[in-house]
Amino acid sequence: MSFKVLQPGLLSLLQDLGRFGQHAIGLTTGGPLDREAFLWANRILHNPSNACAIEISFGGLQLQAQIDSYFCVTGASLEVTVNGINKALWTSHKVKAGDEIKLGYSSHGCRSYLGVAGGFHITPSFGSQATVMREKIGGLNGAKLKAQDSLACNQTVQLRRQALAVKDWPLYGPQGPETNIPNQVLRLLPGYQHHHFDAATRARFFHSQFRVTDRSDRMGMRLEGPAVPCPSQQMLSEGICLGAVQVPADGQPIVLLNDRQTIGGYPKIGAIMARDLAQLVQLRPGDAVTFEAVDLYQAQTINTLAQLKFEATKLLHLKE
Repeated sequence: MSFKVLQPGLLSLLQDLGRFGQHAIGLTTGGPLDREAFLWANRILHNPSNACAIEISFGGLQLQAQIDSYFCVTGASLEVTVNGINKALWTSHKVKAGDEIKLGYSSHGCRSYLGVAGGFHITPSFGSQATVMREKIGGLNGAKLKAQDSLACNQTVQLRRQALAVKDWPLYGPQGPETNIPNQVLRLLPGYQHHHFDAATRARFFHSQFRVTDRSDRMGMRLEGPAVPCPSQQMLSEGICLGAVQVPADGQPIVLLNDRQTIGGYPKIGAIMARDLAQLVQLRPGDAVTFEAVDLYQAQTINTLAQLKFEATKLLHLKE
């Protein structure tokens, strides 16, 4: 019992929340780049938060249901159809054996998440189903999805349908000049290497605009803008956290993401709040970002309030 991949799209990967506790043997975390959209997909489907789903970059995925089930697509704005009939995002939909699900290409944002009732059943690697292509682990043989792949899951005949109200959908920006959002603000906790950068360089960093480049991937979002030079480039390698803003010799920052290397020796000016990474990874090449410094107390408060909001948000109950 499964879903069959008809077209894999540009880059579609099976993901759960990630592979934790394995840095000591050199394995990175993996997991969904937009954790918020991933969690919503599972919540809408009544799934455990760690249920395996598909992360789709830019779109193009096509599946055929070979069982009766329910699915949901969250994240980037794109067209979703079942047998050619449009279906709403952030909503669970019933499918029957033989139905074909097709995702178009995104107009805003670039990462989407397709979950099914009960999640996909993938054999874990080192405690997780998360696909990391560089390490060739997780998912199906550590690789991106390809045509004719079979994704096992349980049949689900009856499930209470739910949807996230449009007013609660995340906004992925910048959305264009009409929204008055010129850039995405990323809140950063300065790290202990913050003072390796002189005062003028730190001021330039926090008052400059950077743009996402087309060399970004699941390891890191590469930015370009005014150079952020650091005189201390010779550092001992150390563990790297999610969201660390690494500054190599050319002074162009890299925000390290889920598939980052586990250790590195470039100076790091700080780390982006995990809460803001969901917005960052939905940006497209050419989109602009700026940085805003926050302290640990502010970050903890922001995270706590966001988690409380997620838990308190009511889903709409739909009729069949």
